[in-house]
Amino acid sequence: MNKFLLLIICSFSVLASFSQTKSEIVQQRIELISEQLETEDLDLTNLMEQLNYYYDNKINLNNTDVETLESLGFLSEVQINDVFIHLRQFGKFLTIYELQALRYWDLQTIQTVLPFVRIDDKLDQLHVSLAEALKYGKFEVFLRYQTVPEKKAGYADVPDSVKAQSNSYYLGNSDHYYTRLRYSYRTNLSMGITADKDPGEEFFRGSQKNGFDFYSFHAFYKGGKYVKAIALGDYQIQIGQALNLWSGYAFGKTADVANIKKNAQALRPYTSVDENRFLRGAAIDLAYKDLGLTLFGSVKKVDASIIEDSLADDLEFVSSIDLSGFHKTTSQVQKKDALTERIFGANMNYKFKSLKFGLAAISQSYDKNFSKAIQPYNQFDFRGKGMTSLSADYSYVWKNINLFGEVSRTSYSKDYAFLQGLIIALDSKASLSVLYRNYGKAYQTLYNNGFAEGSNTQNESGIYFGLRTKLASAWTMNTYMDLFKAPWMKYLVEAPTNGYEFLNQISFKPNKIMEVYGRFRQQMRQKNSRDVFGAVTQLEDVIQRNYRLNFSYQVTEALQIKSRIEYVTINRPSNKPEQGMIFTQDLLIKPKSSHFDVALRYALFDTDSYDTRLYTFETNALYVFSVPAYYYQGSRAYITLRYSFLRRCDLWLRYGTFIYSNRTTISSGAEAINGNRKSDVTLQFRVTF
Repeated sequence: MNKFLLLIICSFSVLASFSQTKSEIVQQRIELISEQLETEDLDLTNLMEQLNYYYDNKINLNNTDVETLESLGFLSEVQINDVFIHLRQFGKFLTIYELQALRYWDLQTIQTVLPFVRIDDKLDQLHVSLAEALKYGKFEVFLRYQTVPEKKAGYADVPDSVKAQSNSYYLGNSDHYYTRLRYSYRTNLSMGITADKDPGEEFFRGSQKNGFDFYSFHAFYKGGKYVKAIALGDYQIQIGQALNLWSGYAFGKTADVANIKKNAQALRPYTSVDENRFLRGAAIDLAYKDLGLTLFGSVKKVDASIIEDSLADDLEFVSSIDLSGFHKTTSQVQKKDALTERIFGANMNYKFKSLKFGLAAISQSYDKNFSKAIQPYNQFDFRGKGMTSLSADYSYVWKNINLFGEVSRTSYSKDYAFLQGLIIALDSKASLSVLYRNYGKAYQTLYNNGFAEGSNTQNESGIYFGLRTKLASAWTMNTYMDLFKAPWMKYLVEAPTNGYEFLNQISFKPNKIMEVYGRFRQQMRQKNSRDVFGAVTQLEDVIQRNYRLNFSYQVTEALQIKSRIEYVTINRPSNKPEQGMIFTQDLLIKPKSSHFDVALRYALFDTDSYDTRLYTFETNALYVFSVPAYYYQGSRAYITLRYSFLRRCDLWLRYGTFIYSNRTTISSGAEAINGNRKSDVTLQFRVTF
């Protein structure tokens, strides 16, 4: 504990002046989102691409539309509406300083948005011809290599015959290969190929004779007046509040309590490497005046466990779908592309002044019968070959109030999913958010991602209250309370449950060069007791409390420091109280006249178990997302170097390592490492033409 206190005192003693870079500004937004997801398997490529683009090609507030401002993800509907009210009443903005006159924009909102917007009298070209997009675009190439130097048990040198019979050994090497070729022009044109090989998968041999395990191709054009967008290959569809269909990530509870509403972007190209949450086929986005229509179709292979019916030689059914995307053991290879998925749909929307209304119909089907084993907790889950889902969504802005919602139902069951939200901008210093949701225990679509406590938009009801207030010129408070319950059992929870989550974060930002925030979060979830008495398992309240203090300061124009300490406790009647702590110290070095950027971290952590693990975002190469779990006892350090040369080339090199003080073996099974060290290496090269 003394080491933690000493490091904190040393870190908080530095002062100076400030100038944020593009990577730093974009990273702050990605970090906010990644912390809410709390997972090591994270791919936010599409979001980061969008923010990077708008940083380099700032939005002209005198010539923009609602959809463009929504895509930033920083602004509420009320704040966006505020921009267009100003334009109607007073004409074009003459200077960026006029943003201070917007009624529902405070100084923090302006500072957040400023790197991505501009004020200009020139009219940006809203409709771009395909010929122009092909002529003025740019070409980009990515090559990436990643590996873990320590040898895991799954990579033991055993005969191929043993690997074929056992799932304890990986078929390929431990290297991770990634490559991407892309041609793009603004947001109007994108064509590209992405290829990815995960660690443990074969490469140009065995089960992967075609090289990479995952290939993705897309061709996307946006810019017409009536044909707004066309997508071929891999793409994403987002509808309403994600109750019916939403491919890609969707974000829920974060410390940014004013942004609980999802702003759907009807059609987007897919450029990530998540091997599941995308559509493959063709889509078109049509428009006529205030009416829009998106039509799409997708046919792709998905991984699944196939079981043959013992009573019929030609009858097969699916017991489970595998969403891991890994094909490194014999059983995983056998599951690959075992099932054909077909999705066809239409999404019609109408806009009239401040009202937006949408209707969607989606058909999802498979070439084999889906019939998972019936357990008490999953007896209402989808079984069969297909379903049709219908949904209606709306958003309405009246003065300082934004009402939004969605209702959805599938042909598989009579249950509904319903969501209703309200955001009120009380003034520029305060906003209130309320969201109610009710998802039936038998409601299920296979690509939903609605606001929820659980991982599925199913078997949950709850109400969320969020309040953001400006306490003083430098002080901001974000608070939310979420009350929820599950009316039916869940996996490893053998009864209906209820719970709550509370967060309060107070931020102090006296100027552009320094920010300090303190956060307290308490969660109560009911789980099966670890004490078993007879045949009935009792539920117990599991209470987790997180305390965080975060500090960032720009020492000079070239040097920024970040410090964080976080403490977690977990209390449950059937187990002794557990706790964990982490301290991280970051240095970001970006000399203005140098071609080098450097990011350094040193961390100390001490947790009683995996249950008290703590997640924290790590700086990595562009489009590489690292949010590892810190648990047990030890230290973590990494260095990320970026070298820019020839004005078109960037090279990233990263080395990081965990050193555990109370482990002689790390992980288990095929992932086990003998020793107390686990390292990671990333090498990435990018060239643009």
